[in-house]
Amino acid sequence: MRHLKPTTPGRRGMTVSSRSSLVRGGPEKSLSYGRKRAVGRNNAGRITTRHKGGGHKRLYRLVDFRQEKQNVPARVLSYEYDPNRTSHIALIVYRDGEKRYVLLPQGMAIGAEIIVSETAPLEPGNRLPLGRVPVGTFVYNVEMQPGGGGKLVRSAGVGAEVLAHDASYMLLRLPSKEIRRVHERCWGSIGRLGAEEHRFVVYGKAGRSRWMGIRPTVRGSAMNPVDHPYGGGEGRALRGTRRPKNMWGKGTRGVKTRRSKKYSNNFIEERRKK
Repeated sequence: MRHLKPTTPGRRGMTVSSRSSLVRGGPEKSLSYGRKRAVGRNNAGRITTRHKGGGHKRLYRLVDFRQEKQNVPARVLSYEYDPNRTSHIALIVYRDGEKRYVLLPQGMAIGAEIIVSETAPLEPGNRLPLGRVPVGTFVYNVEMQPGGGGKLVRSAGVGAEVLAHDASYMLLRLPSKEIRRVHERCWGSIGRLGAEEHRFVVYGKAGRSRWMGIRPTVRGSAMNPVDHPYGGGEGRALRGTRRPKNMWGKGTRGVKTRRSKKYSNNFIEERRKK
């Protein structure tokens, strides 16, 4: 983590994560391509998530979340920055010459060998079924369905702890403190993801948020009554409604938003702390 000198008001308090160990220059050409981002719009072009848009142009890196190439050792060539995610990525080359990008865990050195195997040793970056992972081990890039590819625990600095074996399922404590059952035939990678200082980054100025593709958020109390339940009034006014709500009148703060019939509800042993 680097704290910048306060040469301007925008740089006062601004911090950036250190990238001294990352490779300079562009990504591997065979594993990257240009892609237009959705920026909060659905397939009909309508905005479904506000405050997204613009930002610096990005090349998309093809990260291998599935890692189905088993029992073939791979060597770590370099660490690289990925603008499409919070964690860093590693470029690996398999013994047969194929190159791929994978998520970079803590403690995986350049030149180290990793392997995807049911008998892989418990070292950072190795991948094996959760049923073969001992209790107390941290894993990342975890599958939700056997063979479905990694879906859980992919952000910077996080890891899920294996709590217990329960019949043919494993109990995992996710970074949100939710405890979830995952089938023992689902695969996971050993370790915790790197770039753990990401959560301490301070943008410092509005322009840097725009570089990241984050557009401004207007307060509801600054709007007109026609635009928001909090809008209107002479000068600064109180909320004026009994319960907090969004601009469409739906409740916020403490209201459950998860679908009651979501297919994975049965696998949650303990909800995350609010």
